[in-house]
Amino acid sequence: MDADDEEPRGNVLQRWTRRAIENPENVYRAMFYVAAAFFMVTTLFPFYWLLVLALTPNQFIYHVGLLPNGFNPEAFIQVFQVLPFHIYVINSLLLAVGTTIIVLLIASLAGYVFGRLEFPGKAPLMLGVLAISYFPPAAFLLPLFSLFNGNVVLFGISSPNLYNTPWSMMLPFTALFMPLSIFILSTFYGQIPDGLEDAARIEGTTRIGALFRVIMPLSAPGVATAGVLTFISVYNEFFFSFLMTDGLIPATIAGIASSQNHWAPLVQGIIQYQGQYQKFYNLMAAASIVGVLPVAVLVVVAQEKIVSGLTQGALKE
Repeated sequence: MDADDEEPRGNVLQRWTRRAIENPENVYRAMFYVAAAFFMVTTLFPFYWLLVLALTPNQFIYHVGLLPNGFNPEAFIQVFQVLPFHIYVINSLLLAVGTTIIVLLIASLAGYVFGRLEFPGKAPLMLGVLAISYFPPAAFLLPLFSLFNGNVVLFGISSPNLYNTPWSMMLPFTALFMPLSIFILSTFYGQIPDGLEDAARIEGTTRIGALFRVIMPLSAPGVATAGVLTFISVYNEFFFSFLMTDGLIPATIAGIASSQNHWAPLVQGIIQYQGQYQKFYNLMAAASIVGVLPVAVLVVVAQEKIVSGLTQGALKE
């Protein structure tokens, strides 16, 4: 009886293998459905879970299931009433935009050197630049904290007090996220034909002019990719943002007696919904959804820019 059971199973497996070989499109379609289902579960379900928590009243948050235990859309309004949450979002946006501009400017110059010029020690130097991105941020904390608090004295001159300013965060962000941008841009810049740059140089353009007028527009997908990755990384960063700011609510809104500027970022604002005796998990979930919206919009817009850049490059060739 076991032999009779094994024979039909073997025949089914052989027929399935034969059909897969004869019609590989069906196999590709099945693999696509499996990958799409895996993506839906691992990527989109956390956002759905945040929405469930946000719509559930806080007193019922411990009895929530796959569906909201109640319906409380006012949580998306309360996040701005309990705290000036928009200030935290604006702070993160300003830090991300400023860091992205600095990174793209410097990484474009470095990417041009590594991608289009030949010089001794090019490969080891590029390897050293990439090695910086593998250092943990905690390794730079103590020296940077002393530097940004004016505790470092060199030649009788104290370092500037940058604590609780945007520069105390933008400078470390730039150093940490620039190596990846240099690698991406050098790869794209190296693929541009030399004839295009030579034609621009013959017309009287300098190397810098050829970079910004010819090479960067033709490398729009790489520039967009580097910019988006830098923006998202800085927007979601918490380690340096938490340690380089006091985390207080802006004085003009909270009425705190202080004249200092406050640059607490988005994640620090979400944490503020945790009180000493009560935690508003529904407001934290709603604030997380609100904070994700700018990044979601950027990704949609950048995706269109990348496709447009690829299409234009194909048409020019």
